[in-house]
Amino acid sequence: MGVGGVQVGLTGGIAAGKSTAAARLAELGAVVVDADVLAREAVAPGSDGLAEVVAAFGPAVLDPSGALDRAALGRLVFADAAARTQLERIVHPRVAAQRAELSAAALAADPGAVVVHDVPLLVEKGLTAGLDLVVVVDAPEELQVQRLVGTRELAEEEARARVAAQATRAERLAAADVVLDGSGEPRALREQVDALWRRLRG
Repeated sequence: MGVGGVQVGLTGGIAAGKSTAAARLAELGAVVVDADVLAREAVAPGSDGLAEVVAAFGPAVLDPSGALDRAALGRLVFADAAARTQLERIVHPRVAAQRAELSAAALAADPGAVVVHDVPLLVEKGLTAGLDLVVVVDAPEELQVQRLVGTRELAEEEARARVAAQATRAERLAAADVVLDGSGEPRALREQVDALWRRLRG
């Protein structure tokens, strides 16, 4: 796969280890396009995206400084599928446009680049078209819940709602070309990423 640019989709359930994998790919030399970062930029203070979110959900989703209160918005959309869909209609087109722009720029700068699209909802939203490889970081759902409760200090009920809001584990695995096991220690996951990198550059 080492000749020419490679477009890789990276996804995984919440708290499965995707961030660890993305960070290691960046260390190895991949250009990582992080959809979460782009989503935050899409609703930054003063943006059209934030204005649309406030119009849709009301001023209660703003913090005292006028920025988006992610916790307040999260409570709204993770409990209500229609609200989540409404939010996605605002944010996702902006993220998709930025992803395409950043990917094109990376390949223009280095035609042999490995561009990694780090997208939590890659499978749910059918965003695998145009990718050379789909990589899924996998962990059991109970472990995802434990990690959310332990490291992100979510209540168990909220953690379970966030896991349930994503694709099922089976749906993600069905879409995968490569599965990385995120259930162990971060070091073990980084070693799997190193092996994948050798394959990508081979």
